[in-house]
Amino acid sequence: MTRRAFDLSLYFVTDHRLALPRLLEVTAAAIRGGVTLVQLRNPDLGGRDLLDHALALKALLAPTGVPLIVNDRVDVAHAAGAAGVHVGQSDLPAAAARAILGPEAIVGLSITEAGQLAAVDADAVDYLGVGPVFATATKGDAAPALGLAGLAAIVAAAQLPSVAIGGIDASNAAAVRGTGVGGLSVVSAISMAADAEAAARGLRG
Repeated sequence: MTRRAFDLSLYFVTDHRLALPRLLEVTAAAIRGGVTLVQLRNPDLGGRDLLDHALALKALLAPTGVPLIVNDRVDVAHAAGAAGVHVGQSDLPAAAARAILGPEAIVGLSITEAGQLAAVDADAVDYLGVGPVFATATKGDAAPALGLAGLAAIVAAAQLPSVAIGGIDASNAAAVRGTGVGGLSVVSAISMAADAEAAARGLRG
């Protein structure tokens, strides 16, 4: 069975600091501005509340065709009927996520340093989330920043499409795209902007 097509160009990761009504407003504006993928990430929520968020976002995104990815929680992604899941190095293995969600699901994997590429299961993983590129306060347990050179090296060595994440905003977006990465993943640059739609449009370049 063919896997679902997706576009990494502008990947919005939701901000756990936004309550649900505001989260939906910001996401809707971001979609109007050109966001191509949305990832639900909220480590502060339990499974039931996270599922409620996932279902609300899925309903919002359904008419747009923009896929919903759930961070870490394969069970929530499955229960919500999300398009896929993004897992980290210490989460459920990508192959297990694939087995649960099926062949059409979108499965992403975080890469924080080049040495992790050798263990990537290309049969289970569709794309790599590479970062943090720059220092970021959004994720308290983030790995050391790769910088543009580190990002470029990983992108060149990777056998899968990749999206850059970590400290990316309008001031450095062009430089990040210059590394050859397939897209930009942002949190605060959209969620904390006065105008999320304009912010997203600016990041599309």
